[in-house]
Amino acid sequence: MTLPNQDQTLFSDVRRAFREVKREKPGNRLGYLFIAPAILLFLVFQGYPILRGLLMAFSDYRWLVPETQGLFDLNGLDNYRALLQDKTFFRAFGITLRYTLVYLPSLLALSLGTALLIARVRSPRLSGFYRVVAYIPVVLPISVSMMMWRQIYNQEYGFLNYFLKTVLQIQNPPGWLSDPAWAMPAVLIPDLWLGFGYFTLLFLIGLYNIDSTLYEAASLDGANGRQQLWWITLPLLKPIITLVLITTGGLASAVVPVLTLFRVPAGPEQAMLTLGVYGFQTAFSIGDMRMGYAASMGLVTGLFSMAFSALVFKLLRSERS
Repeated sequence: MTLPNQDQTLFSDVRRAFREVKREKPGNRLGYLFIAPAILLFLVFQGYPILRGLLMAFSDYRWLVPETQGLFDLNGLDNYRALLQDKTFFRAFGITLRYTLVYLPSLLALSLGTALLIARVRSPRLSGFYRVVAYIPVVLPISVSMMMWRQIYNQEYGFLNYFLKTVLQIQNPPGWLSDPAWAMPAVLIPDLWLGFGYFTLLFLIGLYNIDSTLYEAASLDGANGRQQLWWITLPLLKPIITLVLITTGGLASAVVPVLTLFRVPAGPEQAMLTLGVYGFQTAFSIGDMRMGYAASMGLVTGLFSMAFSALVFKLLRSERS
């Protein structure tokens, strides 16, 4: 049997790769042995769950109904037809989209602004101190962080409302965790606080790698600080900006802050019912735990996030060209 040209090329590339591996030195082969535990852990704790989740997204898997838990008991596209008729899903999608449109620009502005301020510090010790302070929220256990923010938001004795009453003289401060109008800001602030330190360090790496002679030449040409930021700093930081947009996960669902801050699911009047929160409730809290339906929601969310990532890469590539 003869193979098409494309298949022949593919098989020849595979054979060539195997021959190159065989010709490698023993020291290089030892490297594969060192990374084998990491690959094994990935396959067990990430690879299998991903594949199982993909199968589950096309099934009616329910945790409390053993008859639906077969590995290949698939229901085709029934979950996705149900999604098209699920008003709660579209409401959660709208909340997620609004939150993402606020969260991503805020995260970029906060982390980049902090990095620019730290980069201007001349003292190495002081600069290192600021980097550590900015990174502390990243290493704190998220349960501790959310308990702290719940105390800050407390309407009666919380620090934030105390500050608003005593310093700003606001007699009726908002109910951060009880008012639906303030639910999104109440989640946004700690969510930004948790993540901005990591991206601040990424921006600092990019800033430290920019050649200082570019700024000196721009100053000699009469460019002010704002012009240098717009024409030198931001263009050279585009790879970092792209990385920030991609690693935030596309659609931001803020699952952990929502589930840990509020005493009621999804906040007051379900004001923060994002896709992630709705999927979690569907899989673990509502009815007979429809994990298959929740997995289909996760797959749709992942596809939207992949589309967003592809759009970011395309825009960056077009600007570079």
